[in-house]
Amino acid sequence: MSAPQDAAIRPVPAGHRPVMLAEVLETLAPRDGGAYLDGTFGGGGYTTAILEAAACTVWAVDRDPDAIARGAALAARFPGRLHLVEGRFGDLLALLEGPRGEGHAPPLDGIVFDLGVSSFQIDQPERGFSFRFDGPLDMRMERAGPSAAELVNTLPERELADILWELGEERHSRRVARAIVAARAEAPIETTGRLAEIVRGAVPRDPSGIDGATRSFQALRLKVNDELGEVERGLAAAASLLAPGGRLVVVSFHSLEDRIVKRFLRDATGRAPSASRHDPAALRPDRRPAAFRLLTGSALRPGAAETSANPRARSARLRAMERLAA
Repeated sequence: MSAPQDAAIRPVPAGHRPVMLAEVLETLAPRDGGAYLDGTFGGGGYTTAILEAAACTVWAVDRDPDAIARGAALAARFPGRLHLVEGRFGDLLALLEGPRGEGHAPPLDGIVFDLGVSSFQIDQPERGFSFRFDGPLDMRMERAGPSAAELVNTLPERELADILWELGEERHSRRVARAIVAARAEAPIETTGRLAEIVRGAVPRDPSGIDGATRSFQALRLKVNDELGEVERGLAAAASLLAPGGRLVVVSFHSLEDRIVKRFLRDATGRAPSASRHDPAALRPDRRPAAFRLLTGSALRPGAAETSANPRARSARLRAMERLAA
């Protein structure tokens, strides 16, 4: 059973920095009277900056109940302008329309997603996201559903190996899965520290200096929270919510997420590879022009000053598009 929520909620760490904030604001271009959505509220960094940049309204969504609780102070600071919504950004349409569909999802002038796990989730040992601290092997963003401990202690060896390979890009996935199954036969794997030791013992030292447990922890976290599925559903919902001129800005942190974002924006803006002239579908007169335009020809990356001050920003990539027509 998880600890009481109010006991686990902590203020946003002083070191929490929203990644590529200047680039996000410049691309999103908030304006007075506009309506915006922060689909990954987290510590409220993007939301705060948007509210301070223009006299606008912001809907802030997060699946983590702790994040929503932390946002109460910010909502009080901007009365009537910030609306906190607990839920997954993959369910944006249902969340903004209300539980019974009695509302109407507003057309939005801008949407921002900061994908992946948040800084303060990583920094709370009791959440079990990081092997830097020894804590319960949890990793659940919503504090609900199957935990990482349940996966490593119950899944068949082959399924574990497939998860580590597909979501963690772990080259030694079968060796790691075999080690996990052998270890859990002796005693259940219940902490981040024990799992990290098991994984490190099963993989060779990485010459780049990356901790041997990194890829396996990433894979389990993505699986526990269905993060890649959420990205796909969230992008589709966001595109449908944008008003003409509205902009979608996405910051991703690893190749699996960025690949999905890049492909989605390419398809939405008509940048998909050209069809063969021999393909009858390519000659159909009813093919519609793209409703979006790409704002970032290639992904924007954080500057040297930001990566020096905030090492977590090093792998960040920003991509964006704008709706052209209703």
